[in-house]
Amino acid sequence: MDHSLHNTHVKLLAFDLLTLTQTSSSSSSSDPVSFSRNGALLSRAETVGTVTSRDLKPNKFLRFTIDDGTGCVNCILWLNQLSSPYFSRRNPADVRLIAQTAQHFAAEIKLGVVARVRGKITSYRGVTQITASDVVVERDPNVEILHWLDCMKLARKVYNVVPPCK
Repeated sequence: MDHSLHNTHVKLLAFDLLTLTQTSSSSSSSDPVSFSRNGALLSRAETVGTVTSRDLKPNKFLRFTIDDGTGCVNCILWLNQLSSPYFSRRNPADVRLIAQTAQHFAAEIKLGVVARVRGKITSYRGVTQITASDVVVERDPNVEILHWLDCMKLARKVYNVVPPCK
């Protein structure tokens, strides 16, 4: 397996993201799910599109959908940093900053805006999604087509290149 793209935010169109191969790392249900494309292991993605749905559960999460014209990507932005045991061992000042940043991102995500979402590729109830770590509302009217062109170029020159057998 090629690990060169594993911790990179890979620019993908929704169609490509939703057709990734999903596998468990072993038979144990506690092991994380991994995703691959042509044998390359992927863990992070970036997508750009229009926000077409928004479901806010205050202090818990914001679930939203990004439509880029090739499909719709479900995204989740966690807002529970101040109450989550996951963050309990971290520096409280860092956790407050992370929580404030997430709240800011959530406030920016409105129906109809064009947003760039970066985060971890995850699965919820068998559906591939992005667990957002960074959300930016885009104001450049060309950003979607530029993202499409980047995705097509990267797919042709980087993502679709099958590594040589060893």
